[in-house]
Amino acid sequence: MRICGFDIDEYLKSNHNDCTQQLSLFTQNEDNDDIRPYVYVYSISQLYNVLTKKMIETATINLFNEIEMPLIEVLANMQYVGIYVDKGELEKFGDELKEKIVILTNEIYELAEIEFNINSTKQLGEVLFEKLKLPVIKKTKTGYSTDSDVLEKLKKIHPIIEKILDYRQYVKLNSTYVEGIIPYINKKTNRIHSSFHQTVTATGRISCTEPNLQNIPTRFELGKKLRKVFKPENECVYIDADYSQIELRVLAHISGDQNMITAFKNGEDIHAEAASKVLNIPIEEVTKEERTKAKAINFGIVYGISDFGLAEQIGVSRKEAKQYIEQYLNKYEGIRNFMNIIVEQAKENGYVETLYHRRRYVPELKSNNYMVRQFGSRIAMNTPIQGTAADIMKIAMINIYKKLNNMKSKLILQVHDELLVETYPEEKEKVKEILKSEMENVIKLQVPLIADLSEGQNWLEAK
Repeated sequence: MRICGFDIDEYLKSNHNDCTQQLSLFTQNEDNDDIRPYVYVYSISQLYNVLTKKMIETATINLFNEIEMPLIEVLANMQYVGIYVDKGELEKFGDELKEKIVILTNEIYELAEIEFNINSTKQLGEVLFEKLKLPVIKKTKTGYSTDSDVLEKLKKIHPIIEKILDYRQYVKLNSTYVEGIIPYINKKTNRIHSSFHQTVTATGRISCTEPNLQNIPTRFELGKKLRKVFKPENECVYIDADYSQIELRVLAHISGDQNMITAFKNGEDIHAEAASKVLNIPIEEVTKEERTKAKAINFGIVYGISDFGLAEQIGVSRKEAKQYIEQYLNKYEGIRNFMNIIVEQAKENGYVETLYHRRRYVPELKSNNYMVRQFGSRIAMNTPIQGTAADIMKIAMINIYKKLNNMKSKLILQVHDELLVETYPEEKEKVKEILKSEMENVIKLQVPLIADLSEGQNWLEAK
């Protein structure tokens, strides 16, 4: 191709005849300043042809055109609108955390009968395992391991352990979610304008950075309180819409397991139902503890949970956990078959796909290392489930954004299976109707999709 007497094809060949060298669109070349813009445009046009052909071959062209490209505008608008933060309340929360850190520090010193640097793994290890003579769980090259797994196993042995775990939680909350968030509050808007990414995760899930609002802890009460500082403006309210057990519903559909499909169709408690099936007892006789065990395996099964992992999670022996998994898979044969078939297909094809043909290649399955192959098996089992759920959420976001386009209410945040809309009071019922309808009718599965709605004057209330 020639432009202004310049042969671009010849230029590219002569300047990049080493096939291993990647051509960057940002490479500076003072000798060809005049032609560089044309080279960029020409190169992009050639890439377009190659990549489009590849997407057609791999059946991903619809995923690109109908999901990923329309989603760009949705995420850009969410970033532009942002989410309001009550800076004063956030700073007050930080002061509360600092007070608790001081109290815990003194309590730890008192129990250890010595002052030391709690943040120092070396000093903490010496105090716990040499001075207090606690049993050594794990050693590292530099000394004693004091990671959370080790401390959890020591909780019942000495009261200092729980204090240390609490101390770490408060320090993490303050450094990451108070002092770490304040610099991101825009001085003009008083809002945080996080960046949302659609192509970072291997499964297709949307991720969030600067700061990551998807990772705000909710497992303990003080962590939940952090959500109170996120508030709607202009007399608005938050409407929160959360997919109910979407990954399990996708698993039921893809695996075709009739027991799980029937339970979801009948609106049953899926965890109590699983406990009932596995233990061969009436569902009304299932105890809270039995339901908790079933819940752990329900959510863990799509991640290829091991007997060791389940034993650690629910506090039983490895033998008992192995037996429980076996009983579960005997009752849910469709899930067992899906797990076996999907891994074999991944070995044969080299990849797995979501219902929307999003691919993830799994080279780990061909590794000589057993642990790497096991990891590959877990990827193969989980990706079609989590990836399909992510695709469903993306389509729902696109459709909701279109419906809200002529309204004042705005979609402001996405956290995995949850959407948050800043809603004007006069539009509240309409927004609820849109969220419910669009999220539940994205795709026709063998089981119903359910979106649970709630509202509040801050993110904690809405959730």
